[in-house]
Amino acid sequence: MHTRRRTTLLTASLVLALGAGPLAAPAFASPAPSAPVCGAAPSDKALCEAIEGLPDGSTTAALVRLSGTEGSWQGSSGVRDLVSGRAADPDARFRAGSTTKVVTAAAVLRLAARGEVDLDASIERYLPGLLGPEFKKPVTIRNLLNHTSGIQPGVSWGDTFEEQYAHRYDTLAPRRVVQSAVAKGPAFTAGDQQQYLNINYTILGMLIEKVTGRPYASEATRLVLRPAGMEHTYFPGADPRIRGPHHRGYQAVPRPDGTTRLVDVTEWNVADRWAAGDMISTTADLERLVTALFGGQIVPEPQLREMFTVPTDIKGAAYSAGLTRWEHEGTVYWLKTGARPGYSTAIAATEDLSRTLVYALTDTDAKDTTPNPVAERIKRAALG
Repeated sequence: MHTRRRTTLLTASLVLALGAGPLAAPAFASPAPSAPVCGAAPSDKALCEAIEGLPDGSTTAALVRLSGTEGSWQGSSGVRDLVSGRAADPDARFRAGSTTKVVTAAAVLRLAARGEVDLDASIERYLPGLLGPEFKKPVTIRNLLNHTSGIQPGVSWGDTFEEQYAHRYDTLAPRRVVQSAVAKGPAFTAGDQQQYLNINYTILGMLIEKVTGRPYASEATRLVLRPAGMEHTYFPGADPRIRGPHHRGYQAVPRPDGTTRLVDVTEWNVADRWAAGDMISTTADLERLVTALFGGQIVPEPQLREMFTVPTDIKGAAYSAGLTRWEHEGTVYWLKTGARPGYSTAIAATEDLSRTLVYALTDTDAKDTTPNPVAERIKRAALG
């Protein structure tokens, strides 16, 4: 998707595009910012301040959960939607984006622990004929897990928001994405570089289906969601809706005159993201995921070690199996972010679970490369 610099919007002049598409844009008076709903203890003050003043130009709602050896904290701010102005729902579902990869990686590693998958084996052992003759060196399961495969990205609905929005109800099959990716040949020899791409986890979804003989969604649920107690998380497939209580998501779209309108992007078919990013979840469920996973309740040793291992022979490598190594003020966190139009989320935790952070934002430019200011405030308050 085409990225754009985050646009500053005046809350009093927010405009919403409803109905048929981007051209329908009736103006309305946006809800006034309300006080966050959060703990009253003095230690909670910084986190409460981090999410106050919503909705604003970057974020219409924020949900945050912090836990660890110093206790737990939960807060919410903003609104469920800009039309009704109802207060944000702490239990709302949202598009979790690439945090799906944590579940996919955990499912593959569970299969490896059972002896059903060899991480050092070529993907061709399980999916014969997947890669063409241009791939001289075998691409292993581990290469896919830590983004060192060299496989290029596949076809998409376009590079700009406008192109992708026009296809938001259309289905782009994951296998078509994979076919178009491998047809390009490798970008580099497997194991030589690290490049974060969805295609690696789309292929891992195919691997899970081939090994188990069952659909990815059912196996990810059986192997990961159910053991973690994630009862409010699911995989929508080609269904563009978000089932159950949820917040409306919006995308800021600049006008030629320099003003900005907001387009409702809540309904969106994300079938092409599949095992790489189509999960719908809650902050409570994502907290359960990281706690159960890091606690060894889902993936046993030594396979769990893959999630805390970054390739040492690749300069600048930061990705492990499903996670990213991130050092902040001397502490190493293992995190995963996710972004779909209208929604951005993140999970971060120390390996020993002395501190875990989960947040979900209804982000008006979730695919922007400029950090969301609310997310930055949350990180400073929670991890500083």
